[in-house]
Amino acid sequence: MAGKSKGGKSKAKAQAEGQGVSVEPEVPVADVVEEAKPENGQVSEAPAADGGAADVEKVEGDAAVAAQAAEKPAEGELHLYPVTVKTQSGEKLELQLSPGDSVIDVKQFLLDAPETCFYTCYDLILHTKDGLAHQLEDYNEISEIADITTGGCTLQMIAATYDERSIRSHLRRVRELLSLSSLHVSLSTSLALQQESAQAKNADTGKTAGQELDGLNFMEDNTVALTSLLASAPAEIKCVDSIVFSSFNPPPSYRRLHGDLIYIDVVTLEGNKYCITGSSKSFYVNASNGSILDSRPLKQSHEASTLVGLLQNVSAKFNKGFREILDHKASAHPFENVQALLPVTSWLGAYPVQEHKRDAARAEDSVVLSYGTELIGMQRDWNEELQSCREFPHGNPQERILRGRALYKVTCDFVDAAVKGAVGVINRCIPPINPTDPECFHMYVHNNIFFSFAVDSDYEHISKDQKPDCQNGPGRSMPVPSPDLGAKADRDHADSSVALNSKTEEPNSVLEASAEAQIADSEQATYASANNDLKGTKSYQEADIPGLYNLAMAIIDYRGHRVVAQSIIPGILQGDKSDSLLYGSVDNGKKISWNEAFHAKVVEAANRLHVKEHSVLDGSGNPVKLAATVECKGIVGSDDRHYILDLMRVTPRDSNYIGLQHRFCVLRPELVASFVEVESTKKSPVQKVPDIPAELNGPESRDQHDSASDATAASVDKDDKSDESPAPTPAESNDSTVEILFNPNVFTEYKLAGSPEIAADEALVKKVGSYLLDTVIPKFVQNLCSLDVSPMDGQTLTDVLHSNGINVRYLGKVAGMIKHLPHLWDLFSAEIIVRSAKHVVKEILRQSPDHNIAPAVAHFLNCFAGKVLAASTKGSAGSTQSKTQKKLSPSASSRKGQSVYSHLTSDGVWSDIKEFARHKYQFEVPDDARVGAKKIAVLRNLCQKVGVTIAARKYELNSAAPFQPSDILNLQPIVKHSVPTCTDARKLMEAGKIRMAEGTLNEAYALFSEAFSLLQQINGPMHKDAANCCRYLAMVLYHAGDIAGAIVQQHRELIINERCLGLDHPDTAHSYGNMALFYHGLNQTELALRHMSRTLLLLSLASGPDHPDVAATLINVAMMYQDASNMSTALRYLQAALTKNERILGPDHVQTAVCYHALAIAFSSMGNYKLSVQHETKTHGILVKQLGSDDSRTKDSENWLKTFKEREKQVNAQKQKDPLLQAHPGLYQAVQAAAIKYGDGSANVKKSLNAAVVGEGVPRGRGVDERGAKATAEVRKKAAARGVHLRNGPAANRVSELNHILNLINSAASASSASPTANTQRTESEGPQSNGPALNGAKEAKDTNRLSAKVDGQAPVGLGASLELKKQKSKQKA
Repeated sequence: MAGKSKGGKSKAKAQAEGQGVSVEPEVPVADVVEEAKPENGQVSEAPAADGGAADVEKVEGDAAVAAQAAEKPAEGELHLYPVTVKTQSGEKLELQLSPGDSVIDVKQFLLDAPETCFYTCYDLILHTKDGLAHQLEDYNEISEIADITTGGCTLQMIAATYDERSIRSHLRRVRELLSLSSLHVSLSTSLALQQESAQAKNADTGKTAGQELDGLNFMEDNTVALTSLLASAPAEIKCVDSIVFSSFNPPPSYRRLHGDLIYIDVVTLEGNKYCITGSSKSFYVNASNGSILDSRPLKQSHEASTLVGLLQNVSAKFNKGFREILDHKASAHPFENVQALLPVTSWLGAYPVQEHKRDAARAEDSVVLSYGTELIGMQRDWNEELQSCREFPHGNPQERILRGRALYKVTCDFVDAAVKGAVGVINRCIPPINPTDPECFHMYVHNNIFFSFAVDSDYEHISKDQKPDCQNGPGRSMPVPSPDLGAKADRDHADSSVALNSKTEEPNSVLEASAEAQIADSEQATYASANNDLKGTKSYQEADIPGLYNLAMAIIDYRGHRVVAQSIIPGILQGDKSDSLLYGSVDNGKKISWNEAFHAKVVEAANRLHVKEHSVLDGSGNPVKLAATVECKGIVGSDDRHYILDLMRVTPRDSNYIGLQHRFCVLRPELVASFVEVESTKKSPVQKVPDIPAELNGPESRDQHDSASDATAASVDKDDKSDESPAPTPAESNDSTVEILFNPNVFTEYKLAGSPEIAADEALVKKVGSYLLDTVIPKFVQNLCSLDVSPMDGQTLTDVLHSNGINVRYLGKVAGMIKHLPHLWDLFSAEIIVRSAKHVVKEILRQSPDHNIAPAVAHFLNCFAGKVLAASTKGSAGSTQSKTQKKLSPSASSRKGQSVYSHLTSDGVWSDIKEFARHKYQFEVPDDARVGAKKIAVLRNLCQKVGVTIAARKYELNSAAPFQPSDILNLQPIVKHSVPTCTDARKLMEAGKIRMAEGTLNEAYALFSEAFSLLQQINGPMHKDAANCCRYLAMVLYHAGDIAGAIVQQHRELIINERCLGLDHPDTAHSYGNMALFYHGLNQTELALRHMSRTLLLLSLASGPDHPDVAATLINVAMMYQDASNMSTALRYLQAALTKNERILGPDHVQTAVCYHALAIAFSSMGNYKLSVQHETKTHGILVKQLGSDDSRTKDSENWLKTFKEREKQVNAQKQKDPLLQAHPGLYQAVQAAAIKYGDGSANVKKSLNAAVVGEGVPRGRGVDERGAKATAEVRKKAAARGVHLRNGPAANRVSELNHILNLINSAASASSASPTANTQRTESEGPQSNGPALNGAKEAKDTNRLSAKVDGQAPVGLGASLELKKQKSKQKA
């Protein structure tokens, strides 16, 4: 069986021509290196076609490749060479290898190839051209052993001997291969395959009306959508009845001496039972029968080097089933086979719940589960692994790739082990190392990870009665991996802040100092400090100072508890380490340690993080120079490395929240970076524009420098940081900005030295606080109102707040500024309510015993969304009082069993929510909020934040008790971690966005491809940055006219988003919207509508029906129906969009004008010009009112109005000439519509508007797209100011009368986006630049030309030679 395989760094492609089995490479190296042009020829639904297409592309693009070789940076570039592999069974296949590949990489490629996927224990021998044979060790690179670039090299797989560890991993691999549970098939893949088969059968295509009804129904009643979100699990293909460890294990000593390692009992589908011996050299069926071991081979033929090989010999049905499984996995998209290292949790579970069947193998796995430890062999030394990886050289791109990959893998493994360990700690499966201390101070060491509950030190002073139950209220997170240091720090901090909550200096609300309020305060302090510590750890990681080390860290929230997991500093848990503290203080500044060498490293980090070197007075009044906070600790481990921990205040205090109760309120690093950027711009009028690869944030910095003439403009550029870089630190800025440094110890209880200096430091910190209040928040609100950013759910709202540098505690303030927009008011108030409810439900979970968790969660959800009354008049005093009583007497509540939650009523829960919202967010929850909480979007948000999984069934949310305990299917840990990101890839993406905005598609494509290659090699394909890259590649291909290539990349993005963000994340919804746009571009309208239907379903879950993005999507659907000449359906969708926009945004909003304009276009395509004039008149009226009569869009609307009036006059003139038409006015409209459809030229209008508006369903407020749109807009604005005309995409193929108007509009709208995705943000989001029908027209002109190229049967416009032709065309047009 011959085959060909191409491999990159993380995957190989192997194709068995005899069986037609293929696996596409996960690192599409051909895409990255061999092709300079965007058409990659890969069709994701038919991966086997890939090999042939690459050759064609290579011929077509040779010139472009040569031209780019000089320009393109060398990063991530791979050259591949063919190497033949001879398998153990004698088959041959070909791998494409790079000299830099390690032997482990090669083995991974072979593990993914169908011919070799079941070989796990073998040695590789490399035979070179000169006849030499080299044995390959796992950690060698191929280039170290032989030069494969000369050709003629072959690899041979030689069976190695098994040991107890390798034979068990072999058995685990076989079980994996026989299961389809690791395959995650995307709905988009299924839809495309269904469409393909339907077309093959010439099926009736008149089924789209049902789709349309589905779409509108989701909007009316989105509880139905719950049942449609989850795809049905793939039907299992049975190969064997069971494979389990035999009860003959372990082998007796006399058989061990003959090599027996393991005994396996197998029952085949034929019903035969076999006892198989796994020995050090092979697997064979032994002669055991009944309960006596007989280790002799049953038949000599029943022996093989692998278990799969043996089962293929003894069972024909196994052979057939195993081939089916391999075929099934190979037919899926390769990304659907890849496991995500950080999988996302789902809030919905399959309903009805699947039957739980006997599975002995599953039972074995659960019995040997040891909370993250490896089953055999030593535990991993996480700290040594992590610090060794950080010490890897990283001077050149290849070294950075190896270092980044090692760091990413170790960190992900650490997070996985930490989650398992934390769950074990909370479930009391792991004993504490200090069992005599109060429970809330217990610390745990498991699998070389240190666990501690996030405990507030002043918590124990609230009430003596609560001490035994103090674990129920987590507190301050300052876990130091030393019982001595940690406990001492906690207690001393407690002593110094006894009066913490008795002082209330909160500016906006005064809270009574009750025990309840103090508990709420202490819980908030602990959450904030744990979060801050994680943020500080990330900042120091990204600063990456040689010789200064951080610990691996993760925060796990589960069952109401917060556990902090950290790697362990070597030696700190053993012996007396009193001299290990070199820097900082463990006793709140009474004694401050200092070390010159350590201080030098901290100063270097401080300069990158904008932290000032300053003097602090210790307890004796002696000044000590520090470049960090007093409470941070510098410790030397027994490995002589310098570690810095407790980084809770890397950024300065928030001067708007001063007082001890706000001691953990610090500013976000994004805000500090933005402020520094603005201030440095003011100080240096001559702005330096960095080279793209030179700075961490090159292109972004260019945008910021150019536009940061005032504070507002710079903050906009910071807005762009959303998803693309979720937590950029102040380290990511230019060298010119280092002089602005902040003292992190101002506004704290510590004494500082030097009064004039202190005053200046305080003034600077206050200035940042006012910058946040006076500049950043108002600008953010302005962007929200203009739809410049448009978050859809709680997660995207949090992301966009953080990317703007706004802390979540300002939610209430921002909410008060957007009351006039119902969709934003609902979103903000729902987020505050859910965040407040989260703390109530966590309180219940903390106190619920294991057997009451599902009933407690169901009861809480009924109180929250239903109407639960008090069980008796006693209980009606409200839940606040009963909760306090429960906390004060935990033993009483445990005696009653159910009483932990049975006292809860709807009124009590909502009273707690309102009190928490008032205290934390200074927000008065409106009285009608309980009605608003009966929404699927609110329920989804709450379940995601708490980790609850509910059954995906239809709920009667208006009933008194919609939820049953049986609806609660799972409770999952919520994890925050410090997994590193690939900065090189992000720099390349930033540079690519600039190139795309400038219209140099070749360069943009090369940069994005290179970024994708880097990400694949470092993080693997299942990463949100890889999804962003795929989206950008799809945009570039779309603009180059290669819509089929765009679909391939968009499909990849969609799969990654589903797996990394979730099935119903807004980004996933927008991915389906983009897919619909591209399919429509290929004239596959039915498939496009199916994807649009999915988009509507996902949006209805994420945001509910009342959101501008939903209205935009309805317009998209309408345009598709309009294109299919289904005008009645199109009008219904347009009318629904208009009604929605009028209700959400108001009758005078520019988006409402867009709806009127779309209706006007629709009526004109029907030939009903009278209604067109009416609707365009309304459009014009709104634009005059909002933008003024001089705005280009208002003038464009006038042009449309004139056009429609002219057409109406022509119609009336025709009618008067022809008495038949006068008698039957509908007849003329029919004729007119037919003329338009079959060649009037204005069909282009319809097609183009469709293309234009379809873009609107694509996200606004998402990091990547928004930044792409803005980068484009900024570049175009600057170019226009300089008098330079940037090319705007392919020129028109034919210009009709109306297309000529559209082209005028195109030139009038100065900034037109560079992507279909960005088009949305331009149309709906860019506010004064583009909110209006005029830009629709602009997009119509552009996008129609692209789409019509396909529709008219012409070849798509590619890159390379054809790009020059396009340049000439656009010059002629100009």
